[in-house]
This record gives sequence, structure tokens and C-alpha cells, in this order.
Amino acid sequence: MDLFKLFKEQITGKNISVVFPEGNDDRILRAAVRLKADNLLNPVLLGNQAEIENKATELSLSLEGLSILDPQNYDEFEAMVEAFLERRKGKETREQAEEMLKTVSYFGTMLVYMNKVDIMVSGAVHSTAETVRSALQIVKTRPGISRISGAFIMQKGDERYIFADSAISINPTDKELAEVAVLSAETAKMAGLEPKVGMLSFSTKGSANSEEVQKVQRATKIAQEMAPDLDIDGEFQFDAAFVPSVGESKAKGSKVAGHVNVFVFPELQSGNIGYKIAQRMGGYEAVGPILQGLNQPISDLSRGANEEDVYKTAILTAAQSL
Repeated sequence: MDLFKLFKEQITGKNISVVFPEGNDDRILRAAVRLKADNLLNPVLLGNQAEIENKATELSLSLEGLSILDPQNYDEFEAMVEAFLERRKGKETREQAEEMLKTVSYFGTMLVYMNKVDIMVSGAVHSTAETVRSALQIVKTRPGISRISGAFIMQKGDERYIFADSAISINPTDKELAEVAVLSAETAKMAGLEPKVGMLSFSTKGSANSEEVQKVQRATKIAQEMAPDLDIDGEFQFDAAFVPSVGESKAKGSKVAGHVNVFVFPELQSGNIGYKIAQRMGGYEAVGPILQGLNQPISDLSRGANEEDVYKTAILTAAQSL
């Protein structure tokens, strides 16, 4: 089944709401209108109502069924400030909190935290740092998870794989890399896969030795202890992870080698390069990044995203909320 057909089936009828902080952006408006027209999500746009309505008129779009909230003029702003101050435990003064919450990134994140909306999709205009900073300060990571990570669903035809971390963590520790493995297996299940997780390296089962290899070996053991019910193995070179004959030759007896569908890269540099090679040379569609490890679903768009990217990211993020 097509990935987004699967996600659409999962979220239809669930009455999931999504906040778009960049409510007056052309791409956001078009995608939000489509999401509502397709009866998939209930969009909430942030920004000045008159500006958003004027922009919609310019684009010949109907905003019927969409909500608009203005952080500069919000009836429940004081309650939001109080909730923010309590969450931040004295890290900001009231004046600082009020200023921060008048920015759309913090305001949108607080709507998610206060359960006023279910999910947030941002980043079409704002940087990844802005989206992630507010998410980490307010929503925070799940218990037992030390940091968030970013995964891509790579798909072409009937083929579908998970690449992680390809977006967030520059040089994770062994424990953090183990967390990426376990969280990426969850993403794989959401995408309809039975996860087989491979921890990647330039070594297969001790064929080379260095601190970089040892880190992946330690991470593999930690991940196996964290989730003994999952098929996780490594360390593997990519061919040993992906090609059955090579996996059998280089990692004899492994249930995972040669059959990996969740590829965990040792650090961001290789993960980012790897997904872009698969995308540009291999013809795979890269869906994401999916932010993994947060208490509530928030997604970060590329500032180069188009309307279709916004539409699909919102659907994917909604599937994370189930």
C-alpha cells in the first residue's frame, strides 16, 4: 500500500487538529485548505487574521472550516503565560515569557503542550533551530530519551526504508545512538514495516577496529538491552546490512544482516549524505525529517518545502499522534 494512503486511512475520522505557526505563507495556506477539504485534519493558522484572509483572497482560497489565532490578540494568553512559567520552572521572568509567547513558534508549541491542538508543523519560514528549541523547552523529550533525532522514510515503488539520524544529532554518544535505533524502529512500525534494525559502520562484526567502530558496537548492545523484543544487530557495513548474500558471508547467523530496513548511521554527517545519495542518485522519495523522541508530535519543514511537502508532513505527523 502507498505510504500516504496508509497514513490517510489511519488518521481519517480521528478529528486531529494541526497548528501551522506560519499561517500567512502561500504554501501553508494551500496545504491547510487541502487538508480540510480532504477531511483529514482540522488546521489552525497562526498570525494576523486580516493578513491571512487577504492572502487567501489573493490566492483564491476559501478558509471555511479553518481556525485563525493571533498570538498578539489571544483571549487565553494569560493562562498560557502561567502554564509556560510553570513548565519552565523559573527559567524566564513573566515579561520574558510574554515576549516569547507572542512569537508564533513558542505560541504554537504551547497550544500543543496545553492540548489545545494535537500536533504542530512548522519550519517553512522559520529555522530548524527555532522549531526544535521551543519543542525541547516546552514539550520536551519522552521519559528515558536523552535527545531527539530525525528520521527519513525513504520510498520508491514498493520499497520502503528508514534512515536515521539524518537530520538532528551531529555526533551521538553510544547511548544516544541506541535511542535512535529504538525510536527508528517505532517509526518503521508506523510506516507499516516490521523493523529489522542495522547499526551501520565501516566495519562488519569486528572487521576493523577503532573508537568509531567500538562506539557502534557499544550502541548495538545498549539498543538490544533497551528493546530485547526488536531485531537489532550490527555493526554492519552497508552492503552487509542490505545485500542478503553479503550479509550471509560477512555476518553468518545474523537474523538482521542482509535484510535491514531501518538503517542507523553512526553520526549525522554520514546519515545526511546517505539519505541524499539515495534520494538524488537512487530516485527514492525522502519523507521527513520525522522528529523522534518528543512527548508530543511536532515536525520541522525545510524552508525549501513546497505545498505537497507541507501536506504530506502534516499527514505523517498526525499518524505519529495515534
